[in-house]
Amino acid sequence: MKDQENLRLAYEQALKSYQEGGLPIGSVMVDAHGVVVGVGHNKRVQEHNPILHGEMDCMRNAGPRKNYKGFTLYTTLSPCMMCSGTIVQFGIKRVVVGEDENFKGNIDFLQQNGVEVVLLNDADCTALMKKFQQEKPELWLEDIGEGA
Repeated sequence: MKDQENLRLAYEQALKSYQEGGLPIGSVMVDAHGVVVGVGHNKRVQEHNPILHGEMDCMRNAGPRKNYKGFTLYTTLSPCMMCSGTIVQFGIKRVVVGEDENFKGNIDFLQQNGVEVVLLNDADCTALMKKFQQEKPELWLEDIGEGA
């Protein structure tokens, strides 16, 4: 149940980004006690920063840590390679993903590197990203590095 609640917080971040004209990807980080230590959303468009994906913004907002033992990162969309590499780099061992239908991301990479991945197949996350991809396909492709 806690996973659904925390994913809902991430979805609210994704919705916020969408309403700001950005990509609807949100993220939440919780510590080993289940306390939310950071939230974020994709700000690539809003801050003109190509690497400010939802997971990266969330980690930035959570601030530096000695380690991430027991932490869980929630994200509305399967993480790209940049965000997956960051997850592995900092030793985050659990990631809860809202959906991977609109973007397969790098779940296999995470699992191969010792990360437990929980895929929730959340209908709201899937619908919001699908809507965005239909409305702004060029911006979506730019975000994942496939722009023309």
